[in-house]
Amino acid sequence: MSLGLLGNKIGMTQIFNESGNVVPVTIVKVGPCVVTQIKTVLSDGYNAIQIGYLNVSNKVLTQPELGHLQKSNIQPLKYLKEFRVNNPEDFTVGQIITTSSFNEGQLIDITGKSSGKGFSGLQKRHNFARGPMTHGSKNHRAPGSIGMGTHPGRVLPGKRMAGQLGNKTVNIKKLKIIQVNTEENILVIKGSVPGKPGNLLQIKPSK
Repeated sequence: MSLGLLGNKIGMTQIFNESGNVVPVTIVKVGPCVVTQIKTVLSDGYNAIQIGYLNVSNKVLTQPELGHLQKSNIQPLKYLKEFRVNNPEDFTVGQIITTSSFNEGQLIDITGKSSGKGFSGLQKRHNFARGPMTHGSKNHRAPGSIGMGTHPGRVLPGKRMAGQLGNKTVNIKKLKIIQVNTEENILVIKGSVPGKPGNLLQIKPSK
């Protein structure tokens, strides 16, 4: 299993393919990431590789976080993430992982926080229809009945109602890599990915 990476969303644009068709793409700055810890079945009960991303000042991290990285002589890193692997012996602590591990045309899964839209009503959050807008109606964007007056006489869990929209972890599977720039560590990915420009993303090969 190939190792995943961390990166930041730069933004969206469009390019022309060989057929002259316009393709919407997302530009993502990926890595470089550093292998910070190797976990094996013998030592931890499972095989995994921990990677770190984005150099920061010592002041940003807690003492336990600094100690964890200093144990392996690795400079302070803001983000740490674990990826399960089948062969942890293929990696070494301090190894640099870049976009060279990805290929053009490869399918990847991307995980990130979606854009937060705050407290939203039923029409925006759940695509509900409106009530009548004329003839004295007072039910333009109201939810209507949300429960029953007799047994069980309560609002059932999971009822679709107004509330927080967005700002949740979203996983988009099988996005296609259009271009790989190993010099700038940039991936050009077909379609959109979660979040706004600057959003932290987790990129790993699709199964």
